[in-house]
Amino acid sequence: MTPAAASPGLRVAVLVSGAGTNLQALLDRVHGREGVEIVAVASDKPGAPALDRARGAGVATEAFLLSEFDSRAARDSSMASWLASQDVELVVLAGYMALLEPEFLARFERRVINVHPALLPAFPGLRPIEQALEYGVKVFGVTVHFVDDGVDTGPVILQRAVEIPDPGTADEVLERLHELEHELLPEAVRLIASGSVRLDPGNPRRVLIER
Repeated sequence: MTPAAASPGLRVAVLVSGAGTNLQALLDRVHGREGVEIVAVASDKPGAPALDRARGAGVATEAFLLSEFDSRAARDSSMASWLASQDVELVVLAGYMALLEPEFLARFERRVINVHPALLPAFPGLRPIEQALEYGVKVFGVTVHFVDDGVDTGPVILQRAVEIPDPGTADEVLERLHELEHELLPEAVRLIASGSVRLDPGNPRRVLIER
């Protein structure tokens, strides 16, 4: 299936868990321009600083604390319903540290994307930078991909690499990769909003970009 066709004024939601630097990059670079409107920000952590960034930009926010629901499925169902009430067309995971239930993904099929600080399929899941350092790699990078029901297994939209011969600590590498994330994630949203992103009918793992 190809992603839903985008039109001017693509209504975007961002899911966050932490500081929200990727959210800020989206607010600064694409919100309110180039056919993109960030209309909702949700978090699994009520105290996430990212929520304050969203409120400061006049964007609707809501927190969905797992302990307030009977199950993760119930939490994700409630969050999906809230996003649907905001007429959300694209969901962006920007440092969202919880797995999404299949029912959530089914409601936004091929309309959920994630940014991951590694060159997938290498180093998926948690602690990707630490995994890369332990492996001894010299080239690090960032991937933006569609989200499926696996762990960082969805089709790749964009990737960018950076050579770091002497990487230092995980925090130092992350600082370098933040720069790439803050460029690549807004670019991916911009491309989707312009209708430039589709899946190859002959190979559903291959994402075609029509610039």
